[in-house]
Amino acid sequence: MNVREAEENISAERVTPAMAWVYDRSGRGSARLQSVIVEKPFTLYLNGKEVVTLLCAGRYLKELAVGFFHAEGFINTPDDLIGVRIHETSGKVELHTRTDTALIERIWSKRTITSGCGKGSLFYNALDALLSKPVLSELKVSPGQIFDRVEDLNRMSETYRLTRGVHNTALATPDEIILFRDDIGRHNAVDMIVGHLFLRHIPLQDKILLTTGRLTSEILIKAAKVGIPVLVSRNISTSLAIELAGSLGITLIGFARGGRFIVYTGRERLTEA
Repeated sequence: MNVREAEENISAERVTPAMAWVYDRSGRGSARLQSVIVEKPFTLYLNGKEVVTLLCAGRYLKELAVGFFHAEGFINTPDDLIGVRIHETSGKVELHTRTDTALIERIWSKRTITSGCGKGSLFYNALDALLSKPVLSELKVSPGQIFDRVEDLNRMSETYRLTRGVHNTALATPDEIILFRDDIGRHNAVDMIVGHLFLRHIPLQDKILLTTGRLTSEILIKAAKVGIPVLVSRNISTSLAIELAGSLGITLIGFARGGRFIVYTGRERLTEA
């Protein structure tokens, strides 16, 4: 897979100029055009029923919708999926499935307000962690490979360099990044990765998920549901994410920056220097 296929050229729909004033300590201000990331609401519908409105940058909407519904338990295999229709003008994404989702809709409707950004809130049932099976993998990765992949991630987003307004997420092997996505919300970026993998039957037992966002419980559960064994971030982890990672057999690595990182769980997957 050519990783550059994931990084589209910046367009007027992706980044937009905004007039802003820049001040220094002396109190002097100057006007200038500032590049800002576009934010759009898209409402997801499942079999004709409105489910949730996501705030996102408006790209990879099919992957985002499929990844979201798969991560939330509505669809289990690509065979469940009939089709996805995207209505850019009205801001609607319609997904149709062959399976009856009435039961999972009732379970899912028990909402937990989380630390989500970009979505405002993420909804999942407290039983999700228990329903996720422990991740079994023989993957081994060296500290040097972790540092190299984090550096690759930091180099990849032209949108971030222009706006400082997105989270970056990538799927990698120990040796290279194979898929990159970014969005205003770290959950959205992860869902795009999940949707891409789901639609293409890509095996995940030997893969690493990298993100610039906080390692929270909802991100950890998304990784666990699709069987990703190693989760790495430039940011910190929450206590619940660490607890879940330990019980689900995931290697959780945070604060990967400045030539160091913290291993919270799963140190057995790291090879010694």
